[in-house]
Amino acid sequence: MPCLSQMPTCLLPRPHTQPCLLLFPLARIVILRSSSTMASFQALSFRNFCSISFAIFFGVLTTMSVTDSLKDCSSNTAGLVIPTTPLVHFLERVQETALSTFGESQFDPKPYVDMSLKFDLSTAEAAFDKLPKSENGSISVEDLKGFMEKYLEGAGDDMVYVAPVDFVPEPEGFLPKVENAEVRAWALEVHGLWKNLSRKVSDEVLKRPELHTLLPLPKPVVIPGSRFREVYYWDSYWIIRGLLASKMYETAKAIVTNLIHLIEEYGHVLNGARAYCTNRSQPPLLSAMIHEIYRRTGDVQLVKKSLPSLVKEHHFWSSEIHKVTIRDAQSYNHTLNRYYAMWNQPRPESSTIDKQSASKITNISEKQKFYREVASTAESGWDFSTRWMRNHSGLTTLATTSVLPVDLNAFILRMELDIAFLAKVTGDERTTEHFLKASQARMKAFKSIFWNSEMGQWLDYWLNDSTCQEPQNWEACNQNQNVYASNFIPLWIESFYSDTALVKKVMKSFQSSGLLFPSGIATSLANSGQQWDFPNGWAPLQHMIVEGLARCGSKEARSLAEDIAVRWLRTNYVAYKKTGTMHEKYDVEKCGEFGGGGEYAPQTGFGWSNGVVLAFLEEFGWPQDRKIHC
Repeated sequence: MPCLSQMPTCLLPRPHTQPCLLLFPLARIVILRSSSTMASFQALSFRNFCSISFAIFFGVLTTMSVTDSLKDCSSNTAGLVIPTTPLVHFLERVQETALSTFGESQFDPKPYVDMSLKFDLSTAEAAFDKLPKSENGSISVEDLKGFMEKYLEGAGDDMVYVAPVDFVPEPEGFLPKVENAEVRAWALEVHGLWKNLSRKVSDEVLKRPELHTLLPLPKPVVIPGSRFREVYYWDSYWIIRGLLASKMYETAKAIVTNLIHLIEEYGHVLNGARAYCTNRSQPPLLSAMIHEIYRRTGDVQLVKKSLPSLVKEHHFWSSEIHKVTIRDAQSYNHTLNRYYAMWNQPRPESSTIDKQSASKITNISEKQKFYREVASTAESGWDFSTRWMRNHSGLTTLATTSVLPVDLNAFILRMELDIAFLAKVTGDERTTEHFLKASQARMKAFKSIFWNSEMGQWLDYWLNDSTCQEPQNWEACNQNQNVYASNFIPLWIESFYSDTALVKKVMKSFQSSGLLFPSGIATSLANSGQQWDFPNGWAPLQHMIVEGLARCGSKEARSLAEDIAVRWLRTNYVAYKKTGTMHEKYDVEKCGEFGGGGEYAPQTGFGWSNGVVLAFLEEFGWPQDRKIHC
C-alpha cells in the first residue's frame, strides 16, 4: 500500500534543538558533568541520588540564573537527562557481550537488563572483567553462560506470581449480553488469563533494591505478558477496563495505587516500572483509570487519595520540555504538549538495537539527538511508526519531539476533565474550576491547531525549529495530512463525541479514510515494516474509536462502532483458537492473524488485548445467532 505525503513541504530539513527551559533534573545534569561527583554517585542508590539532586538544584538556583545556564538554547548540548543506575550500565555491557557471543539470531536485548544480581555490583563487575577473552576480545559461550548462572538471576525472577484476591472463575453478572455459548466460553477463558498475568514485586527487591532494575511497588500488578514482565503505564488502562468487566475491582485499584506511587517517587508515571524507564512516561491515562473505577465502585476514598497525584502528573506534562505555544491565524496563543524523553543515550532495554540504528551517525551531538527521539517515541507508545518520521526512509529520521500529537493532547484534555470531575466529587470547587478552564483552553487549541475541516480529521502538527523564540506561528501546511488512526482519537473524549454535527462529519471522514479493514482499524496506511503502521491493528486504538462512536448518541455511529467491534472480536477469537493465546497486535487484513514488524518478536499474553475483548463484549454482547468465526 503506497505511503501518503510525508513531511509538510513548507518545513525545511532542520536539526533538532533543545528546549529553552529546564526542570528540576538540571541538578542531575550538574552532577553528571562533575567527574569527581560521578565517582561518588557510583556508591549511591537511585533514590538517594534523586534526593541529593533536588538539594543541588535549589543550590544551583541561588548561584546562577536560568538565563545564564542556557546562554545558547539552540546549541548542540546534551540537554535534559535523568540518569539510570550503575547496575543498568553494567547490564548493558552484559547485553552487548551476549549479542557478540550468542549471535544475532532471535536476539532480544531486553532480558539482559531485566536480570538481577546474586551478589553486589562490584563483585559481579570484577568477575565479568576477569572472564577469559580471545585475541579479538570475544568471550566464549561456555564462559558467558557460566558467569550468568553464577552471578545473575533470570529476567523476571524478581516478579513472582500472586493469586488475585478477587478472582472467581465466573463472576456474578459477568457479560450478561453475551448469549452465544461458544463466545461466552471463550470470554471466560480470557477472563481466566488475569490469573496468569498477576504478579507482585519480590520481597528481595524491597530488601536489596540496588541488585535489581525492577522498582519496588506496594501492591500486586497485572503485566502485559511475555517479555513485558513489569507494569506498564498505558497498557494498564485497558487492563483495568477488562478487570472491571471481570468484576475485579480490588485488582484494578491495586494497579492504580502502584501508578500513584510512581508519581510520588519520580514525579510522573514511568513508561514501565524499571530503573531504566525513569527518564520517560507514556500516554497519560491514570485519571481515566481512576474515573472508570469510581464510576463502577463509587470509591470516594480512592478519589481523595489520587487527586493530589493527578495534579502533580498534570504539572509534569505542563513542564517546559513538554509544552509549546502556537499562535493561530487570529493571533491567539495556544499552549499544547509534546512527548520529550529526558534521555540522550541508547535505551538500555534496546541498547544494541539503538546503537546499530545510529551506527551511520558520526556526529556525537546528532547521535544524542537521535537517541532522544527514539526514547521520546517510546514515550508516545507508538514505537515505531512513520507518524514520527520526517520522511519514511527509516528510524534516523525520527523527529517525535518536533510533533504536537493529536492523541497526547486529547489524553491531557481528558485528564483535565477528569481532574475537574474528581475534584468536584471531593468538594474541591477551586480545583474543579481551574481544570475546567484549562480544558476549555485546550478545546480552543484543538479547533485552531489540529482540526482540518476539509479532511474532517484532527491532524498532528509539525513544529518549526525548537528555538528560544515562542510562540511559533501556526501554518496550515505544518499539519501532517497522512492518515493515522490517531487522527480520530479525540472522538473518545466527551467534549467531542457529544457534538452531534462534528461526529457526523468525523464519522464520514473515517469511513472514507481507508483505515477500516476486514479485521479492524489499521494504525496507518503506510506499510513501513514498523509495528505501529499498516497492516497492524492495536487493541487501544480500536477501543477508543469504537467507544467514542458508541457514546455519541447516534444510531448510525453506534452501528458503525459495533461493526468494528465485531470485526476485532472475530480476529481475536480465531487467532486464539489457532494459537491458544491472545496476542499483542493483529493483522487487520487477515482474520485470525496476529501482527508483526518492529524490533522484537510478536508477544502474547496479552493484557490490553484481553481487556478490550472483555470491554467490547460487555458493551455490545454477542447474539445467539451471530457467528464468531471469520
